[in-house]
Amino acid sequence: MLLIHPVRTLPSFLLPLAGVLFVGGFSITSYVWALAGLGVAVLFALVRWATFTYVIVGDRLETRRSLISSSVRTIPLERVRGVDVSTPPMHRLLGLAVVKIDTGASGGDEEAELDGVTLAEAERLRAVLLRRARTADNAAHSATHQAAHADARHPPSAAPTTSAASAASAAHAPAGPSQHVVMRVPRAWLVYGPLSGSYLLTPFALAGGAVGLAVQWGNDLGLGRDAAFSAGEWLWGHPYLLLVVALLLVVAMPFAGGLMYAVFTWDFVLLHRDGYLVAERGLINRRSVSLESRRVRGYEVVEGLAERWAGVCRVWAIVTGLGDSETRGQLLPVVPRATATQVTADAIGPYQAELRPHPPVARNRRLFRAVFPWLVLAATAAAGLWLTGTALWWFLLAPALLLAAVGVPLGLDRYASLGHGYDGTRLSVRSGSLRRSQAVVEQRAVVGWRVRQTWFQRRAGVYTVTAGVGAGKGGYSAVDVSGEQAAGLPAEVTPSWLSPFLTDHPDRTTTQP
Repeated sequence: MLLIHPVRTLPSFLLPLAGVLFVGGFSITSYVWALAGLGVAVLFALVRWATFTYVIVGDRLETRRSLISSSVRTIPLERVRGVDVSTPPMHRLLGLAVVKIDTGASGGDEEAELDGVTLAEAERLRAVLLRRARTADNAAHSATHQAAHADARHPPSAAPTTSAASAASAAHAPAGPSQHVVMRVPRAWLVYGPLSGSYLLTPFALAGGAVGLAVQWGNDLGLGRDAAFSAGEWLWGHPYLLLVVALLLVVAMPFAGGLMYAVFTWDFVLLHRDGYLVAERGLINRRSVSLESRRVRGYEVVEGLAERWAGVCRVWAIVTGLGDSETRGQLLPVVPRATATQVTADAIGPYQAELRPHPPVARNRRLFRAVFPWLVLAATAAAGLWLTGTALWWFLLAPALLLAAVGVPLGLDRYASLGHGYDGTRLSVRSGSLRRSQAVVEQRAVVGWRVRQTWFQRRAGVYTVTAGVGAGKGGYSAVDVSGEQAAGLPAEVTPSWLSPFLTDHPDRTTTQP
């Protein structure tokens, strides 16, 4: 860690050290000051390493840090939702790992991170923390159950004794985790990576970063803004060079995107280990994410337009109390749709019903929103062309008409993607076209309903029904449903919530519909 911490903070020291060397004219004094700065970084790493400790005491984890002021963070093991183990490049070279303990908090301040433990210690900690977390949680449920059903003949002190005995027996149970592989993604499927579009802009991001770095180093090297303006004028005078660079970046998009996708999802494995779904992935930084199976409430299948054409999709788990669910909740990378359906059915549960279509007015709304804005832009360009006769208006009119024409199939596809359904166990809603998302949520996860109408929806007579879920994004919506569907979906999924309002009360003489 005395090596990792200084190297990790080195990028923030590069510019100050370079400034010291340039200002000092690369003299002996400037080198002394630069070495002194590196020495301070190593000293800080030494103090940070020597003043951090962690310990598992009973039913809690305590981390202590005494860098400037002493601080103690206590995490009850029953709050542990998952333990992630990652091995960044330098950690892997030195046989170390980073253990991050997820407590279900929305921010990182409530989580503990043990940076620099050995690989063996990381695996031991994961097994101990997850096993004890389940033991503490089960003991709490057992104590609550016994307290609720205790016989009057038994004294109140008997319940804690029984609970402690069950917790002790669970704690001494065999520690060896049982696991089986749910899905191992073949490396050949890495070719699907660029279809997601997530990494396609990598060449442009790298080019922008290189330009920003060049500007920063240019200022430090004394080139000033005049050199930057001169380079810009020269490039402006050679537009074909800019065009070639842009074309090269476009051509590099699928290759760079595929490379970045492979780096992050290399050897993706989904395991079922001792009551947890464990996803392991990564080439340079190998990461292992654990999700408690009994807290999984469903899954979300996401497909981009290119992914739908290729018949592939991505899957995220909908989990209660999961922080950073966009990253930690991924169940599957880009895989064939049939494989995703089989894996989610085996690991979480199948959805066994057809999605119900939404009313035709929903199709009209999507066509209107996909076509009308471009028609307005085309009409504006046509008016400008008629009034001024300037040919430049054609550069606005032609793309607007083209986009309006493309909007027709796009609007129809957005309508075809709408749907919702309920199979008696799980609720499903789907929407989107360029990024189509279908969420499948267990009925027990629904904690509330929200029915709303915008001004335009009121004129069209449609509604948006959102199922409030204490997991994932917090709510999943069926968009532009009819009035009958808006009333029928909550009544079908959670009928017991509405029955008090639909049955006659003994003290009432009339029943209101």
